[in-house]
Amino acid sequence: MDMDLTGKRAIVCGASKGIGRNAAIELALLGASVTLVARGEDGLKAALKNLDTSKGQKHHMLIADFMDPAGLKSKIDAHLAQHGPAHILVNNTGGPPAGSVHEATLEQFQNTFTQHLLCNHVLMQAVLPGMKAEHYGRIISVISTSVKVPLKGLGVSNTIRAAVANWAKTLSMEVAAFGITVNNVLPGATDTDRLNEIIEGKARKLGKSKDEIIAEEKSHIPAGRFARPEELASAIAFLASPAASYINGVNLPVDGGRTGSL
Repeated sequence: MDMDLTGKRAIVCGASKGIGRNAAIELALLGASVTLVARGEDGLKAALKNLDTSKGQKHHMLIADFMDPAGLKSKIDAHLAQHGPAHILVNNTGGPPAGSVHEATLEQFQNTFTQHLLCNHVLMQAVLPGMKAEHYGRIISVISTSVKVPLKGLGVSNTIRAAVANWAKTLSMEVAAFGITVNNVLPGATDTDRLNEIIEGKARKLGKSKDEIIAEEKSHIPAGRFARPEELASAIAFLASPAASYINGVNLPVDGGRTGSL
């Protein structure tokens, strides 16, 4: 199986922690030169130190705010002009606060749409010419199993994640002829800061302890546990590899079997 990414350049968003950070580590282990993208400089610097360089890779970091698509475009265009085209793009952005859809504000929808779909689109348009020229491209969006079965209490997230999934599916049909694949990884409950925030919110709302909420959440997962971020990273790395060249336009749940649909 060809998993070698030597000579490939990857851009990984949300790379200062959690799934993004672990994806960057995995891609670097496979030989890719990785550019880490996030808002926090300290987190990016710490993550950068964990990336493998044994195959001569040169890694970089890019501080960007996904509430500012124009600023993101300027930074990514400058980065690509200086360091060359990217072969792999991992779209990954933290989800919005939990809450019911009927109580959501317009601002919450607008902010989440900007952070997720608009910034994904900015990044895609920036890297696409280089991917076409190289005849190798992997665009992978980390979204949620909610695109298959909406999750209770995550109204804004359910809505916008579905938009991203359909954006990706449409794109996959448009760029496949250029050697570019577009796929989505759908994390289930994963041991990250985001999951901890959701659990704490449920505990407060329901008047239960965190341990009670955790036990309830795990009871819905056939595997009986939460995912580790590195397990999501493995799925991302596979889709980014030459081995996955004929996998295109799919939603891949990594959820321990929790999602109740095919």
